[in-house]
Amino acid sequence: MDFFSTQNIMVHIPLGAGGYSLSWIEAIGTLAGLLCIWLASQEKIINYLFGLINVSLFAVIFFQIQLYASLLLQLFFFAANIYGWYAWSRQTSNNQAALQIRWLPRTKAMIWAAVCVVAIAFMTLFIDPVFAFLTRIAVSVMQGLGLNVVMPALQPDAFPFWDSCMMVLSIVAMVLMTRKYVENWLLWVVINVISVMIFARQGVYAMAVEYMILTLIALNGSWLWMKSAREHGSRALSHQ
Repeated sequence: MDFFSTQNIMVHIPLGAGGYSLSWIEAIGTLAGLLCIWLASQEKIINYLFGLINVSLFAVIFFQIQLYASLLLQLFFFAANIYGWYAWSRQTSNNQAALQIRWLPRTKAMIWAAVCVVAIAFMTLFIDPVFAFLTRIAVSVMQGLGLNVVMPALQPDAFPFWDSCMMVLSIVAMVLMTRKYVENWLLWVVINVISVMIFARQGVYAMAVEYMILTLIALNGSWLWMKSAREHGSRALSHQ
């Protein structure tokens, strides 16, 4: 269908050298992603519906532009969105949400921090072979499904360290969001700031603007969830 083609252009944005042609699928996928993050900051379960739309459309985009490792990452986000929808919808016997917004316990926070440091170091050193391996898996799976795809010619990563940071922190932030930990928003702020810098450096100004908006939403989410965590903590102390 034409809608799912990245060549079906909705508008040409006069940003950067030559401008940027925004396709319908990218526009709707991006809008769904913005709505997902905004609704998550408001603790609305429906955010996961828009999250599923976002990652599904982005997976189609990554398939078309032959970024198969990124496609696999969208499959992880798809599964995480389904789990998050389930986890957030669970209720106690008093019809209250089973999960409450809270901070990570110090021990768990230190463990997650150590995991991030080790994973980022590993990915920085081996990002090219790791993505080549993941791409081969994706190609094999799609070929097994009867799709006519070939292994793309992969270029070395332009920003190994920063790209590794975005990948690792995005996975951790998504996991923490499904469990309603405040720290997920702090990670999204870091991820989005890195994204803005990289996209601007690469001349992809439309995406840089998008991630500037996401940074503002993440900052708002951080403030709202910190406030909610304090309120839940105060109520818990009052019942002791």
